[in-house]
Amino acid sequence: MTQPRPITAHDIEPWADLLNAVSTTDDFGETFTPVELAEGLEAPGFTPASDSLSWWDGEVMIAAAEISVRQLTAEDGIAKAFVDGAVHPEHRGRGLGTAIMGWGQQRALALAAERHPGREVQLDTWNMTAQSSYASLAADWGYSPVRYFREMRVELEGWVAPTVDGRVEQILGTTSRIDAELSAPAHRAHLEAFRDHWNYTPGTIEKWEHFTSGSTFRPEYSRLALDTSNPEDPVDAYVLCQQNTADELYVALVGTRRRARGRGLATTLLADVVRQAQEAGLAAVTLGVDAASPTGAGGVYERVGFRPVRSSVEYSKRMPATG
Repeated sequence: MTQPRPITAHDIEPWADLLNAVSTTDDFGETFTPVELAEGLEAPGFTPASDSLSWWDGEVMIAAAEISVRQLTAEDGIAKAFVDGAVHPEHRGRGLGTAIMGWGQQRALALAAERHPGREVQLDTWNMTAQSSYASLAADWGYSPVRYFREMRVELEGWVAPTVDGRVEQILGTTSRIDAELSAPAHRAHLEAFRDHWNYTPGTIEKWEHFTSGSTFRPEYSRLALDTSNPEDPVDAYVLCQQNTADELYVALVGTRRRARGRGLATTLLADVVRQAQEAGLAAVTLGVDAASPTGAGGVYERVGFRPVRSSVEYSKRMPATG
């Protein structure tokens, strides 16, 4: 095993191989494409030379780590950081998980002190609920489970759209796809829709545009519900989708801003997206949801036909201010 080094654009294929091996073994339910990973290296606020690290056995990447620190602080004034890592199933038990945690925490705290000096830091990490070894590793480093998430899925063969009220035609008559003109209003709607969610931290417009211009983003499957009486700030609700496998669509974001809740917008938009995916011949649509969502999102998704298939957990700890 060679000395670890940052991930570069030349490492994309081995990186994808590593992550897909981990996804298969640990049942992440994800497929990682080289194009998507290459775009991730160019994400706003992320510097691969300092914020990533990889471990190698010859030409095989056997472990990788990334850290991120939100560019803005939450309303609670706490700097939010995330440590993400993966160890190849054939190379576990060699201390690589510990190495990831050690490097990741040190680098995340340093970047947090640089971006948010004097702020308390919240460090988060994530894995599937079934990964007991990761739970033990997280506990060893002082992390506690704080939130659970469910991946939900609807199989499209035989799917029948849910019965909804008579406002559907009115709602669908005022929908639009996201475009350059509606990108900023959609971002504002997203910030408001998620303000009362757990661990909310506002995201920058640069990261939003990086997401909506990415190769996996699918504007043709995405929907915005518009308030035509409010042309300056028209977006009431949205469903935004990605796709990185030929037969499956991923619903990346669903939200309804406060002024428009209780009108069935999210249910109507999501059902229309699923209908279009079915008509296009896709096999399934998936999404992720906070198991304790304050907006009752899980119930919305179940009404459309989604069912839980796997669960994950976020671990967290607080660190005192530095810098």
